[in-house]
Amino acid sequence: MGGIGDGVRERPGDLRRVHARAPGKINVFFEVGDVQPDGYHDVASVYQAVSLYEDVWASRADSDAITVDGDVDVSGVPLDASNLAVRAARLVADRLGYTGGIRLEIHKGVPVAGGMGGGSADAAAALVAVNELLEGRLTPLELQGLGARLGADVPFAVLGGTAVGTGRGDELATALARGRFDWVLATRSDGLSTPAVYAELDRLRAGVDIRPRRGAPQADPGVLQALRAGSAGALAEVARNDLQRAACSLAPDLVDVMGEGDAHGALTAFVSGSGPTVAFLADGAEAADALARSLRGLGRETFVAHGPVPGARIVP
Repeated sequence: MGGIGDGVRERPGDLRRVHARAPGKINVFFEVGDVQPDGYHDVASVYQAVSLYEDVWASRADSDAITVDGDVDVSGVPLDASNLAVRAARLVADRLGYTGGIRLEIHKGVPVAGGMGGGSADAAAALVAVNELLEGRLTPLELQGLGARLGADVPFAVLGGTAVGTGRGDELATALARGRFDWVLATRSDGLSTPAVYAELDRLRAGVDIRPRRGAPQADPGVLQALRAGSAGALAEVARNDLQRAACSLAPDLVDVMGEGDAHGALTAFVSGSGPTVAFLADGAEAADALARSLRGLGRETFVAHGPVPGARIVP
C-alpha cells in the first residue's frame, strides 16, 4: 500500500491535477424504521446512481483550499473545512500520512440540497481523486469505509450502480439492474432539511400510527425484481419513499408537482430521499425529454438523467 505507514513524501514540484467524477443518486425505495435511542433511524434503501455528476480536481498545495462552481446554484455550498469534500480529502491524506495541503476544485451538476446526494458525491470524488494524487492505492472498499465516516450516502457514491443500503444506509449490497431507467428530476431553489423531515415523520407517526413497532426495515422484493427485469413499468408499481409524506407535510406544493408529472405521462412520481427533488420515472429517453419539456412549460426546473451509472472514478 503506497505511502501507508511510511507516509507520503511531499513533492513541491508535483503539479499534477487529478480529475475524478461521481454521480448523484435517487432512492427508488426508502423504508424508515423507528427512531432509535440515539435519535437516528435504521433504513432500507434501494439506491440508483444517475447521470448527473459532480467533478472534482485535486492537486497538492501549501494548505487546504477549495473552489466551487457549477451548472446549478452553488451559493449555499460551504467553502471551508466543513465542506464534505474537504473532510474527505483530509481523511485520505491523514490515512496516507501526507501532511501537505490539498487544493480541490469542484464543478457541481447535482442540485444542491435536493435529496440527491450531491455533497456525498463530492466527497466520494474527493476520496478517489486524492487517493490517486497521493498514489495511495487504497481499495474501493477502503474508500467506502472512509466515506462511511462522513455520511450514510458517501459509500454508495463510491460504489455507484444500483445497491441496497441497510443500517443507516451505508451497509451496501450490490443489486442487479438490467437495462436503463430514464428519469426526470424536478428541483426547487429552497431545500428541505433532512433532520427536519425525519422529525416530521416521527411527529406524524406518533400522532396517527398505532401499529406495533416496526421490525428492521427491508427492501421490497418487488422493487428488486423490477430492477432485475429492467422493467420501468413494474418499478413504477412498487417504488415508494417513507419520507414522502413528511416532506409533503413541510412543503405541500410537492403534491402539485407530482400531480403535474402524472398528468404529463410519468409512469410514477415520488419525492427523492428527504426532498425536495421529485423524481419521475419515464417510459424511455424520448418520453423523459417530452415530460421535461412539459414541466418546464409549467415553470418547473427539471433535469433529465438515466441510471444506473458507475460510481466515483478517475477521469483520464
